[in-house]
Amino acid sequence: MIIQMLAAYAATAITNARLYEQMKERDLALTRRNVDMSLLNGIASTLTSSLELDEILNKTLGLVMNYMKVEAGEIFLLEEDKNTLRMVLHRGQAAEAFWRRNTFNVGYGYPGMVAKSRQPMTSTQLANDSNFLRDAVVEAGFQQIACIPLLSGDNLMGVMSVATRGTDPFDERNIQMLTAVGAWAGLSIENARLHSNARRLAVLEERDRIGMDLHDGIIQSIYGVGLALEGAKLTMNEDTEAAKERIHHAIDGLNQAIRDIRSYILDLRPRQLGSEGLLNGIKRLIAEYRANTFSEVHFTGPDSDLKDLPQTQSLTLFHICQEALANAAKHAKAKKVQVAIWTTDDRALMEIRDDGKGFDLDNMQTSIGHGLANMQTRAHAVGGDIDISSVSGEGTTILVWVPRAIKK
Repeated sequence: MIIQMLAAYAATAITNARLYEQMKERDLALTRRNVDMSLLNGIASTLTSSLELDEILNKTLGLVMNYMKVEAGEIFLLEEDKNTLRMVLHRGQAAEAFWRRNTFNVGYGYPGMVAKSRQPMTSTQLANDSNFLRDAVVEAGFQQIACIPLLSGDNLMGVMSVATRGTDPFDERNIQMLTAVGAWAGLSIENARLHSNARRLAVLEERDRIGMDLHDGIIQSIYGVGLALEGAKLTMNEDTEAAKERIHHAIDGLNQAIRDIRSYILDLRPRQLGSEGLLNGIKRLIAEYRANTFSEVHFTGPDSDLKDLPQTQSLTLFHICQEALANAAKHAKAKKVQVAIWTTDDRALMEIRDDGKGFDLDNMQTSIGHGLANMQTRAHAVGGDIDISSVSGEGTTILVWVPRAIKK
């Protein structure tokens, strides 16, 4: 009986010991999962909260180093030549040792080998590893390194490395986690670059818009002043009063140009149309054209005042008319110009016809310059279109339409 009782106690003790070990293993696994989830949550929060490349790289590397409990980390990005990896970030100890060799070609050194294979790599004895090409890092006491590729789909963005002076090898779980982080980080790096390129493109487009507005607005106004002064010069000896009137008109034009420039500096948008409405703005352009050129202009307007036409469409028609009249005076030397505006249920249309020199349509792409190109850009930007027809020696006709409502 005693032997049986002792055997039962022993069996219970063994069972309890096994349960305790299982509980320790489960607790350890749960702790590891919590650490892994903490890293993944931190990475997800970082990569979804910013499109700034520097912030993404800094936070990602910091989280990885904290997770791996290492003393140093670095990130290399692949340059445009697709062959050079350049270090853009180092965090942790011995910065001077790591920066001493900050570029690698694809296929050379650990960063280059990882870039070529697109697979993670580790080394547990850097001092004896011929593939590790950074003596200064070894001299600083580092013994192990782990490198992972930063991938966005099939595209390599760069390589992340973490290094430690410790001797405990990196386990497979850590490397798998780093590989997952590398895929997330690579995608975020590509998104950040695309965002940066989009902003750069927006800046270039804004510069084009500014140049177009200056050309179609202020520059044309100053050109009109020049025409008025040329007329004053020609009539100075024949009709002094008329010359004075022209000079007075030119002064008014310069003052208006100054006001436009001041307004443009303040908000980067010319206010030449102002609040007077499209038809009054067109009539003002025609009056200035007549005063500056002594040419004959006939205007036909719609029955309505077009106050329901969106401001963007009104500005488009205004600037196109301004450019067309400037071209008729400066290039075509027209004697007669006809301007007509009419509407349909869904469109506002404008036609400017002159009897000037015209030009060869076959060579239009090389001869239209900024003016006609700007007309096309403006019409297309608001969902409209423009047709330009011309015959050498017979004149030019410009027909443009814009939608009467902004398309959603």
